[in-house]
Amino acid sequence: MAGIGGPVGHWITREMVIAFAVIFSIPFWIDAVGLYQYLGVEILIWMIYALGFNLLLGYTGKPSFGHGAYFGIGAYAFGLAQQHVVVNVWIGIGIAILAATLAGAMVATFISHRRGIYFALMTIAFGQVFWFTAVKWHALTGGEDGLQNIPRPNVFSISLNDNAALFYLAFFFFVLVVIALWRLIHSPFGKVIKAIKQNEMRAGFIGYNVRLFKFMVFTISAGIAGLAGGLFAMAQGSAYPDVMSLHVSGLVVMMTLIGGGFVSFWGPVLGTVIFFLARDILGVLTETWLLWYGLMFIVVVMFKPEGLAGIWQDLTRTRGSKTESMDTSLISSARR
Repeated sequence: MAGIGGPVGHWITREMVIAFAVIFSIPFWIDAVGLYQYLGVEILIWMIYALGFNLLLGYTGKPSFGHGAYFGIGAYAFGLAQQHVVVNVWIGIGIAILAATLAGAMVATFISHRRGIYFALMTIAFGQVFWFTAVKWHALTGGEDGLQNIPRPNVFSISLNDNAALFYLAFFFFVLVVIALWRLIHSPFGKVIKAIKQNEMRAGFIGYNVRLFKFMVFTISAGIAGLAGGLFAMAQGSAYPDVMSLHVSGLVVMMTLIGGGFVSFWGPVLGTVIFFLARDILGVLTETWLLWYGLMFIVVVMFKPEGLAGIWQDLTRTRGSKTESMDTSLISSARR
């Protein structure tokens, strides 16, 4: 997969430093451009979610249309931990990741031997099972009302009730996820999952345990979704079954595809920013903003499936070709 990135093998690339610096600065200027602090928190959480999802979709080529289940499980696990175990960020996030990872591992056990449309349909089926359970298990989840009044604990005596402080906590986890995924993708493990994406049957023929790799990728992706869900529950102060619905599960697919997750590591990040800006800017102009966003998605999928990152790569490639052509012409003229 072609990606936008620095030298392979480095823990930190030039593009990471630039992205981290820009994102770190958001609380300082977001109010000045007419947006609000909580939007930055929301975008960061969904960036984490989309990056983890893209490990499964963009790099392994396996679509999951029920991935909101693991996001929701992480949210519920965090909320229940805060309300019934201990009010602590690290323990709550750890339990959220663990719960979503275990749920992902359970589902992966049943679907990792499937391919194509059967894999996708089974992700929907299991996602709906988790959603239905969340709606009906009132004693644990609160039913359709969800869990309310989930506290935002302090971190090192710093109150997270301030959205700027919560933003930097989410930023901390975002940095960890980006670095970990970048290293994973550019490791031998990453080469295998890219081979599975290209031709699953051929990868099996040359000796790789395809089912095991698919199991691990799905489980890791679910765990990252659980991390995002835990942060979401803390940010919202609640956890509710809507985030596990098929509709919301589809949003992360759209973010990943519009951004260009198939061709760029940073595609999901770009797609997340586009989605939330469309929601908040178009939402001011019209209540049917999601219709226009959906139309944009259709246009991108029809005419440029590589997404916005693919368009950027084409532009830079064209510019590079023109520069190279001009250099060649100048050299030829000088020789004459």
